[in-house]
Amino acid sequence: MKSLSDVIKERHSVRKYDPNFKISRQEIEEILGEAISAPSSSNLQPWRFIVFDDQNTKKELREIANNQEQVETSSAVIAVLADKEMYRNIERVYRSANEAGYMDEANMERLIKSANSTYPHASEEIRKNIAFFDTGLVSMQIMLLAKAKDYDTVPMGGFDKAKFSQRFAVPERYEPVVLIALGKAAAPAFKTTRIPLKEVLEYK
Repeated sequence: MKSLSDVIKERHSVRKYDPNFKISRQEIEEILGEAISAPSSSNLQPWRFIVFDDQNTKKELREIANNQEQVETSSAVIAVLADKEMYRNIERVYRSANEAGYMDEANMERLIKSANSTYPHASEEIRKNIAFFDTGLVSMQIMLLAKAKDYDTVPMGGFDKAKFSQRFAVPERYEPVVLIALGKAAAPAFKTTRIPLKEVLEYK
């Protein structure tokens, strides 16, 4: 079994995919099912997913995504959406934790009260920033879990989000953040370098 360090080192952004290679919905759901263990602000889990695996729909999506080839040739594209009204999850999240035995009634009520006094009253911009941050965490987990299964990915922020929401009937509550192409590489990814750690690190 690969170590986490190996998975991180092997994951690269792949843009050339084998169009004949298919990943089952069951495997995609396994990846997403593990990915949603990602942390989130107050555990409100402000993410939703749309999986595109129909070839005709992917062709439409490609037009919205600046004609990026990998949208059509990958096995599937996972759209990660941010829930700007994550406060609607408050009761469900904490009551579920109580029912699972992870917190007692008093702590549940305290956390529900605290979250309800904060999130619903925050501006949409603040809630959007929180949701975007959290969807970044779950997106990275998706890509690492895919690599652990020997699949390849590339995150794409370059797409028309307004057209996406309109074409795929995304409720106003949700905002598309990133598209993640998922499949098997048909050509090696370009190698990249990193700015040395000593230039981006300081201690205080």
